[in-house]
Amino acid sequence: MAELKTKKTEASVDDFLNGVKDEATKKDCLEIVKLMKQATKADPKMWGSSIVGFGTQHLKYASGRELDWMVIGFSPRKQNLTLYIPGSLESYAELLKKLGKHTTGKGCLYVKSLKDVNAKVLKELIQRSVKETKS
Repeated sequence: MAELKTKKTEASVDDFLNGVKDEATKKDCLEIVKLMKQATKADPKMWGSSIVGFGTQHLKYASGRELDWMVIGFSPRKQNLTLYIPGSLESYAELLKKLGKHTTGKGCLYVKSLKDVNAKVLKELIQRSVKETKS
């Protein structure tokens, strides 16, 4: 079985976020840190070289594969902000309808900028997904 490449590291989250060149994206990242920290009650940690994650959970798959993974996280990518939302995004369909401009992938929510989405809906989505993951 291949070893997971993305693992929690001791790299500095502050250094990583301070390295974000676009000021609007950096501001959005700091806001997402606040939302995710509030929802998880966990400090941010770097996962790999470009993902900021919160909390840790142990996952066991039907295949027998086991790994430790973040409860929730995000990454400022070139194209957009990628939010790693636990569980199935399909279960949040009603919230996503009210969120604003976004796209989704498997377990990922993509937004260009926080100004494009409803902040209250995003906060609720983050809080609900963390709560459901922890239960």
